[in-house]
Amino acid sequence: MKHIPNLFTLLNLFFGSLAIIFILQNGITIVYSADGSQYADMPERIWLAPLFMGLAALADYFDGLAARLLKQSSPLGRELDSLADVVSFGVAPGMIIYQFLRMSFMRMENGADVSMLWLVPALILPCAAAYRLAVFNLDTTQSTSFRGIPVPAVGITVASLPLIYWTRESDLVVDLLFNRWVLYAIVFLLSFGMVSRFPMLSLKIGGKNDPQQLPRLILLVLALIAVVLLKWLAIPVIFIFYIVLSLVFKKRFA
Repeated sequence: MKHIPNLFTLLNLFFGSLAIIFILQNGITIVYSADGSQYADMPERIWLAPLFMGLAALADYFDGLAARLLKQSSPLGRELDSLADVVSFGVAPGMIIYQFLRMSFMRMENGADVSMLWLVPALILPCAAAYRLAVFNLDTTQSTSFRGIPVPAVGITVASLPLIYWTRESDLVVDLLFNRWVLYAIVFLLSFGMVSRFPMLSLKIGGKNDPQQLPRLILLVLALIAVVLLKWLAIPVIFIFYIVLSLVFKKRFA
């Protein structure tokens, strides 16, 4: 019984590793439009990456739930959970940003030969995730709320980018996703958010006297509205709602 939570954690790592495989085997190619314009095309195989990252998030949720229900929390499980999270929600999102940066430069002439120096900023994301998780493991004050943005929240937000790209209804969305300065800003802001000490909401269900219940309820309502109106674009919007609500209600749980 004591290893059931760890099995879910290993599933998290397994699905995260599969996501990375599909991210890196996507076969980005250069395509030319009728007027001779150059742009990058990415086969839909990368769609499977967000799918497996979503499954990794479910496994990550159930390992904690199983540990609480079975009362089998342990230092080993805590360390194993962080190791899995850094792969599924740190390395995998970093690789997604890396591929989007490649696509951004491939829209330019000779963009396929871009220096690695322009692409390696994507690796700041997994480094920040690893640091965030290491701090979390040593910080005993984060049992009911978080300090800094949780790594899974960042991972799921970045995982939505390929889905937004293929379900887009506006060229503006594509222009933003393929703007390298926007991508660099995403890396910086998410990395800074993870290593910061800002108090953040915990989405774990608490008791009726839990001071985080109200902001959780507001977030749920806003999330449902966003999903109906924005489809996949709702994910980064919900993430922004999460940040704003955490800052607005921080005095309740900081």
